[in-house]
Amino acid sequence: MNSDRKAASRGARGTRGRVAAGIVSAGLLLVSCSGDDTPEPDPAAEALAEALASGEFGAVALADASAEDVEAQIEQIVDGMGDTARSVELRALTPDDENGDGWVATYSITWQLAGGPGGGGTGADDDAGADDDGDDAGADDDGADDGADGDGSDTGEWSYTTTTRWTLVGDGDEQSWQTDWSPALLHPDLSAGDRLRLRRQTPGRGDILGAGGAVLVTERDVYRIGIDKTTFDEGATGADMAASAEALADVVDVDPTGLSERVAAAGDRAFVDAVTLRRPDAEPLLSDIAAIDGAVALQDTMHLAPTREFARPVLGAAGEATAEIIEESDGRVRTGDIVGLSGLQRHYDEQLRGTPGFKVELVPEDGDPSTIHERPAVDGADLTTTLSMELQAHAEAVLADVAPASAIVAVQPSTGHVLAAASGPGGEGYSTATLGQYAPGSTFKVATALALLRSGLTPDTSVECPPTTNIDGREFGNYSAYPASALGTITLETAVAESCNTAFIDLNAEVPQSALAEAAASLGLGLGNEAEVGVPVFLGTVPDEADGTMHAASMIGQGQLLTSPLGMATVAASVEAGHAVVPRLVDRGDAVEADPPTPLTDDEAEQLRQMMSAAVERGSASFLQSVPGEPVGAKTGTAEYGTEVPPDTHAWMIATQGDFAVAVFVEDGESGSQTAGPLLSEFLNTP
Repeated sequence: MNSDRKAASRGARGTRGRVAAGIVSAGLLLVSCSGDDTPEPDPAAEALAEALASGEFGAVALADASAEDVEAQIEQIVDGMGDTARSVELRALTPDDENGDGWVATYSITWQLAGGPGGGGTGADDDAGADDDGDDAGADDDGADDGADGDGSDTGEWSYTTTTRWTLVGDGDEQSWQTDWSPALLHPDLSAGDRLRLRRQTPGRGDILGAGGAVLVTERDVYRIGIDKTTFDEGATGADMAASAEALADVVDVDPTGLSERVAAAGDRAFVDAVTLRRPDAEPLLSDIAAIDGAVALQDTMHLAPTREFARPVLGAAGEATAEIIEESDGRVRTGDIVGLSGLQRHYDEQLRGTPGFKVELVPEDGDPSTIHERPAVDGADLTTTLSMELQAHAEAVLADVAPASAIVAVQPSTGHVLAAASGPGGEGYSTATLGQYAPGSTFKVATALALLRSGLTPDTSVECPPTTNIDGREFGNYSAYPASALGTITLETAVAESCNTAFIDLNAEVPQSALAEAAASLGLGLGNEAEVGVPVFLGTVPDEADGTMHAASMIGQGQLLTSPLGMATVAASVEAGHAVVPRLVDRGDAVEADPPTPLTDDEAEQLRQMMSAAVERGSASFLQSVPGEPVGAKTGTAEYGTEVPPDTHAWMIATQGDFAVAVFVEDGESGSQTAGPLLSEFLNTP
């Protein structure tokens, strides 16, 4: 090949695209030199890109080192980077006219410090922060053509370039392109004996706030209590350690056998956790713990609510990432990371968790490490909820001694804000308040009454309330404490106020099932607005079709109807607001407007308020007359369920008072007025 043809070939290579190795691999367009047996440099340059990514140099022509030696050096250099993945691309291959007949290869090296396979790195947390100025060491980092910033600040990538010179050696058929090995091929600042080390900086987790900016969940002081095996005397035996474990278990109230077995199985220098306690709970125990050989109480912090019970089913918990969460994170979450495990903590974990920071250090064989790349951590953002700290705590105190699953939900009609969503201890951690699915019983008669108003009835319309009625062979009756004075011919208003089942059931021909579903939607049920709440919830389902006994049962809130305490609080809030309310538990600004097929009118809302007021003034909710403040409107409810004879019953109540709507639920009770009623009264009477 003459010199003119060589120059043409070199110029063409200088404008070629990149070759990726490791994660991506592609070929360059080769320039043929017809009649010339000189080998192309492209395959050799591509092989080096693949080797720098994989660490395997068997296919690379090195002039001054064996593949085995280079592989051992690279393994030592990158050991401190953990399992962080890297990719290498051949960015350019240009003629080296200054140094004679050769080629200069430019490689782009990218490390996935966060996200992606193997992303995230390892190493100790480093709290130091710094501006993200890319590559401090001066390596060329132009980030061209790949659409990413050079320092990867948005993606967790770290990119830079390195270069090497390829020289043609040998004669005839023995010619080949070779390059010299240097650690600078992996990073331009590396010299023999240097290593790379990645340190991960953990971001601060965002707080969860409540109404008025009250801090519900934040970093709080705790003690990690356990057995530190390094503190035992040299002659301590396994029996001594087991005795200490059992003594500690007795102090902190954990399983002694389990703790003793974990201590025995742990390594000689292990710390074996027994329990983590909030500071106020731990401090009375510290002297007893200190008296036990090997037992320690280490001060720490955790992201916690004011108390262990406070809104826990809704707020959830944060803790060390599980294996499942780590696997699903695609490298964004590492072992030991604090993540949301349930509730709002889990649902909004990405927002609360923030973005980890990274520091890559060059560690010389002698001397101090230097930082060659840094991306500071970005703390998580706070999450604002609508929960009132005072009302939530008050609702939980009211439910504290209720044995069955129970709930109190309070909604502000004017905004839809959920002020309290308390689930009693009988639910064993389940969010009965927001996720429970139960027949609403007679509280649903508010929606049935709306359907009847739309069929032409008024609160003063006379209806019949017999002791029992029969639909298709099934007998329906009133609740056991129904007053005899309210039997016979009564008004629709009285039927609502006293909760006459038979009157509503006998009116089933006046409103088809579709009309019931439409009325429920006008009051916020069955609209599909669950996503607007800001956390997974169940508001309710009202079937469009039902006939016979199923339709008759729907008239009194049974049959195939299901809702949650949040759903019935929404119904009460909609009556007070005069339109279908969309509840909101996570504060996103302005209230969302519902779009029911038939909106609630002002006249309809006023008539429903009138009938709910009658329930307090002279009906089944008269015990609420003494509640201080604005007048209360209410509706009692009892829903039969199960196969027992007589059947078990859910106890319900809903109420409104000014710009306040409440639903109270007890899974197993006598009736709404007898079981849910006293809880509602206590909730409304005690601010």
